[in-house]
Order: sequence, then C-alpha cells, then structure tokens
Amino acid sequence: MSQHTLTLLRFTYKKLKEKLTVSDSKKLFHEKFPYVIPGLYKKIVDEMLVELNLLNHQNEFTQDYLFCVGLTETFKELMKGYQPEKHLNLLFDSLCSSTNFEVKEINEISKKSQKEFKDKTSKDILKLLIEKSNSKIYPSRILNLAIYILISNAQDFKEKEELEINKMISDIFEKLNLSANKGEKDIGIYKSSLSKMKQAKELIEELRTKDKKKVE
Repeated sequence: MSQHTLTLLRFTYKKLKEKLTVSDSKKLFHEKFPYVIPGLYKKIVDEMLVELNLLNHQNEFTQDYLFCVGLTETFKELMKGYQPEKHLNLLFDSLCSSTNFEVKEINEISKKSQKEFKDKTSKDILKLLIEKSNSKIYPSRILNLAIYILISNAQDFKEKEELEINKMISDIFEKLNLSANKGEKDIGIYKSSLSKMKQAKELIEELRTKDKKKVE
C-alpha cells in the first residue's frame, strides 16, 4: 500500500467519525475522482456535492427511499452525454463516499423502490407514496424531485394536460405534508436545467460538426 493511499485512508477514517466540512468533502472527492470534469457538468457535480454534504449535517435527515430514488435518477438525467461514459460509476461513487453516503446501499434501495412503483397509474402511485410516508420525512430538493420522477413514470402521466399534472403534483405534496410551492419550484428548476443542458449539448455537437467540415 502506497504512503499516499495510507494517508488518504487515515484522513477518511478520521473524517468519517466527525462531520465533514464542504472543503473536506471536496478534498476527498478529488482524491477519489482524479479526472478533469468537462465544464458543462462541473457546476452540477459541485452543487450535488455541497447539497449532499449539507444534508449529511442535518440531524433530522434520514436516507429514505425517496432520497435514494431522487439522487440516483437526477444524477443519471443531468449527466447524460458525459464522456467518457465509463467514468460515471466512479463519479457517482466518489460523490456519495466523499459525503459519507453508501453508494451500494443507495443504488439497491433506488432500484428496489422504482421496481415497486413501476407500471402503476398516478392514482396508485399517490396511494403508495402515502402508505410509505412517515411523519419524519425530511424535506429536500432531492426528495421533491424523487416524487416528480416517480409520478412522471406513471402509466397515465403523458395522457394528462399540464394543468392537471401540476394540480396532481401539488396535491401529492400537500398530502405528504410537504411544501407544494417549494416542490413546484424545485421541479421547475430541474426541468429548466435539463432543457438548458440539452440545448448546450446540441450547440457543442453543432460546433464540432462545423469544425469537422472545415478540416475536411
């Protein structure tokens, strides 16, 4: 075992026993993921790392199934098109482990939960969300997005008008004793981010094609 690895392990063990600062998490992350992150994705990774670090500091926070679904699926959607793709698993693992979260456990809970909600109508999903909810739900952006992701995968979601969808989502948040306004805001920002990312990737591809034609 190299001296560098040994130092990192000692540092990690020490920090796991106490609360990690954002600076600690960033240091651990870059040790675990020693690659340059393309500019298009760097801000997303930084924001997720800070968010996970802050959540880990909240005594009321619990790693429930909604958190696991929200984290795995928003990461997957926001990182679409990342190159090299083979780095994505390590990137996600590094994000989790550098903020004191167990990546294997998160992936397993997310997969199991999504399977439970699969092929259901929006009414059935609402019923299941209420059945699985508890009074200790800790509100967060990741949790709000998990609710949206599960509902948007409902069998009848695409058949509904936007007004009906917004009403349905608002009702769900209220029934789970969560802020509907905060939920709508988080979902709106998330959808806008996905749209901007798509446009940016299309523009980059367009510029690449033009440059290729110039060389030819």
